[in-house]
Amino acid sequence: MEIAKVILASILSASALFIIAKVIGHKQVSQLDFFDYITGITIGSIAAEVATTLESPWWKPLLAMVVYGSITALLSVLTEKFPKTRKYINGTPTIILDNGKLYRKNMKKAKLELSEFMLMCRQEGYFNLSDIQTAIFEYNGKLTILPTSLKRPVNPEDIGIKPNEEYISTEVIMDGRVLEENLKRMGLDITWLQKQLDKQKIRSPKEVFLGLCDSNNKLTVFMNG
Repeated sequence: MEIAKVILASILSASALFIIAKVIGHKQVSQLDFFDYITGITIGSIAAEVATTLESPWWKPLLAMVVYGSITALLSVLTEKFPKTRKYINGTPTIILDNGKLYRKNMKKAKLELSEFMLMCRQEGYFNLSDIQTAIFEYNGKLTILPTSLKRPVNPEDIGIKPNEEYISTEVIMDGRVLEENLKRMGLDITWLQKQLDKQKIRSPKEVFLGLCDSNNKLTVFMNG
């Protein structure tokens, strides 16, 4: 009986976590602000309590999960509808370096040590601070860097050329299975696909691990290893 309760409570807490995550939205860990991070830990802890604490009523921690999730969702809506509230809830970006000048007060405000700042610069590929025009510490804890004009990557506009637009390739074969819906969306069919495979001396789509078709109807295949 106790085992059944644990299984049922675990399923219940996992379902609640899934629904709350869908309401709040998907973010990578590096994109979480401080409140989202704390809320995530708290909701996870409560979910574990739902699954393991069988003596107390199950609805109490579940209600707490819903409340925390609702607060996070409400704050998300609030910052979207009223942009001025973002600086109070999420914080604001802080300029750490600009035009060769390091701002000690801003680093202190962001609680960022010089060694941490240097590390973040190196992680972004900048080992010499003189290559950086502006460095901004974002509210999500990431560092945004604007390189000096001599150190930024060359783009086609700099050398006066205009390359053709590139588009995302579409998967038409995955793990040996033909994705007919994707073929139809591109105005193609299985007959066309088989002809392309024949040209590459491939007898069957089942031999292909991944098949990609670009906007020019060029088929690129990756065989099963």
